Amino acid sequence: MSSSWNIIQQSLPMFEKGFVLTLWLSFVGIIGSIIVGLICSLVQYFKVPVLHQIASIYIEISRNTPLLIQLFFLYYAFPVIGIKFGAQLCGIIGLIFLGGSYMAEGFTGGFNGVTKSQVESGKAIGLSRWQLAKYVVFPQGFSLSVPAMAANVIFLIKETSIFTVIAIPELTNTALDLIGMYYRSNEYLFVLVVGYAIILIPLSIILTLLEKRVRYGSFGN
Repeated sequence: MSSSWNIIQQSLPMFEKGFVLTLWLSFVGIIGSIIVGLICSLVQYFKVPVLHQIASIYIEISRNTPLLIQLFFLYYAFPVIGIKFGAQLCGIIGLIFLGGSYMAEGFTGGFNGVTKSQVESGKAIGLSRWQLAKYVVFPQGFSLSVPAMAANVIFLIKETSIFTVIAIPELTNTALDLIGMYYRSNEYLFVLVVGYAIILIPLSIILTLLEKRVRYGSFGN
């Protein structure tokens, strides 16, 4: 038991680096996904010519291809045509590419939940399409989208474990490297599970509380 604890202690500095990197990649990827998702969702909601079709094609391709394949394409196929990204940038682009489509679907569900009467009322008082989006559709639709957005945030953080295939030293890659070097699977997998639990459990609780607050606030209004 003491031997296992010593092994865990010795590995903590490496896991700490992987933990910080996982948080950073997740944060950037999630923010990027929300931005892309919002843009695509609004473009689809207002059926902007040409952009509406492009957004639909992007969402279908992104949602129907695994992140693993997307990362392979970014990291190994693009250099063949002279476009080369670092591993971490590939990971962020891949996460945003995947997450943007899921966020777009979530936001679209929220925006479609805004009653037509409110949209028609906005048009009746002369609001432009941009003003409708800013003052009517976005505020209400965003609050209705919080449950889907929360689920996607958790999903995207867990998807960072796939980054190990392009040698990004996040939590999973760190654990696999240590197992490969020292053959102590139980200890390193235990630290890996604890690392993800430290990220996901508090975040899940916070997002659940936020979802309840938004839901009851909406009902109160």
